[in-house]
Amino acid sequence: MRALVQRVSRASVTVEGQIISEIGKGLLILLGVGHSDGETQAQFLAEKIANLRIFEDEQGKTNLSALDVKGEAIVVSQFTLYADTRKGRRPSFLDAALPDLAEPLVERFIQLLRGQGIPTQSGKFGAHMEVEIHNHGPVTIWLEKE
Repeated sequence: MRALVQRVSRASVTVEGQIISEIGKGLLILLGVGHSDGETQAQFLAEKIANLRIFEDEQGKTNLSALDVKGEAIVVSQFTLYADTRKGRRPSFLDAALPDLAEPLVERFIQLLRGQGIPTQSGKFGAHMEVEIHNHGPVTIWLEKE
């Protein structure tokens, strides 16, 4: 499972002209699911992300987590995080899990993140989405759990 975590001042997801998710300060998480991913990977990443100290304290040091700053999150399923670009010019997505595995695992990750205490919204699985990201810093962190 792969997550691209961005610290945001605000973010939103729009589908067919309608905003379906919108947050202020918090995290925008692009989440990719691989073939062998399951509960273990989802639990690890939810706990890691909830407690990841990427928000600044009063001294400007990144000592605070989303929990500490009462941040929110949006999780967007992103199979393209499994793009293989080693050959040719067109990415291959063969390493990404099929929707039958990926969709329930993305939903489970969202539940686990909420269980950590992070108010969490989501994109719409399989939909064409417009994701507006106001990356604060910018801070972008790549996490992976095989």
